[in-house]
Amino acid sequence: MAGWRRAVELAMSNEEITQLAAVSRSRTERASRVERAQMLLAYHENPSFFTVARRLGAHHQTVQRCIERAMAYGPLAALDDRPRPGKEPTITPEAKAWLVSLACDKAKDHGYPHELWTTRLLARHAREHGPAAGHDCLVNLVQGTVCKIFGKEEIKPYKVRYYLERRDAEFEQKMAEVLCVYREVQVLKKAAKSKKPSKPVAIVSYDEKPGIQALATTAPDLPPKPGLHATFARDHEYKRHGTLSLLAGIDLLTGRVHALVRDRHRSREFIEFLKLLDAAYPASTAIKLVLDNHSAHISRETRAWLATRPVGRFEFTFTPKHGSWLNLVEGFFSKFARSVLRHIRVASRHELKERIMAGIQDINRHPVIHTWSYKLAEAA
Repeated sequence: MAGWRRAVELAMSNEEITQLAAVSRSRTERASRVERAQMLLAYHENPSFFTVARRLGAHHQTVQRCIERAMAYGPLAALDDRPRPGKEPTITPEAKAWLVSLACDKAKDHGYPHELWTTRLLARHAREHGPAAGHDCLVNLVQGTVCKIFGKEEIKPYKVRYYLERRDAEFEQKMAEVLCVYREVQVLKKAAKSKKPSKPVAIVSYDEKPGIQALATTAPDLPPKPGLHATFARDHEYKRHGTLSLLAGIDLLTGRVHALVRDRHRSREFIEFLKLLDAAYPASTAIKLVLDNHSAHISRETRAWLATRPVGRFEFTFTPKHGSWLNLVEGFFSKFARSVLRHIRVASRHELKERIMAGIQDINRHPVIHTWSYKLAEAA
């Protein structure tokens, strides 16, 4: 007659218990690992195969095998299946290396209209061309096997991860110049708090936001109805009325926004914005602008107009190429797009212009002083 199953003592450290608890609550781990972690924790609280099985809805022998694996190999190792001999692999390491090498090329380089491989296309290519390359084992290759090989090699040739190439050889130097301007802003703010006299300076972060679409609805929006519709309802169709460009600069000392809305953003519009700044500040104030390398900022027309102004009235500090993130006004544009321009619908470009300028006026009623702190201490 078989004897009763006796509970065995499962010793676990606090660190192992913590890791098992994290796995048992995970929503990304495999279901088998989560279930086994729950078994080990439940058995640690109440060492009974039957009680744990009843609690977790499993068979008591399943719980017993899990505990025995934990006793033999450790609690964390028991979460995974023990290695089994299995079937001998039919795809050779050389064939896998050939497949991975193939995946590192673009599909278009092998005569396909696709830009990148899909796993299905790559499997088909390997079936058709693998034997000719000396890999007969790929003659029956299927898409799932390709996915498994890529998963082990940690390669995803069907995806694109974007990066920003640094094309400015003087990037560090130009970045330091911009940061020096921001450090000057910091010094001027401290001087203003201490009421120390200083040379009148205005520092403006400037950029353009082109292509703001004037879209009109073709049917009226439907308002929310409590208990029925939680959101506004809008017809999918819309009508285009063209686009506008927002030319804006933030005074980094006061938070005031200077802005123009025009159809385009050429040299003449940029000069118009400079005239706006020229009229906004006293003649004795030096106006320093942080701006990007747009052609309108350095054009012959712009330089000719600047030559008519007193020496020292305007001073430009250019961000490096692909360094627009260094310009504080970009944060303002992002906030403006997520508030005033979000889901906006207008009947004409004129209405869009009026609403943009109304949004600027609303911001200037409660100006926010933008600050920059990243790597400021490292500025030369």
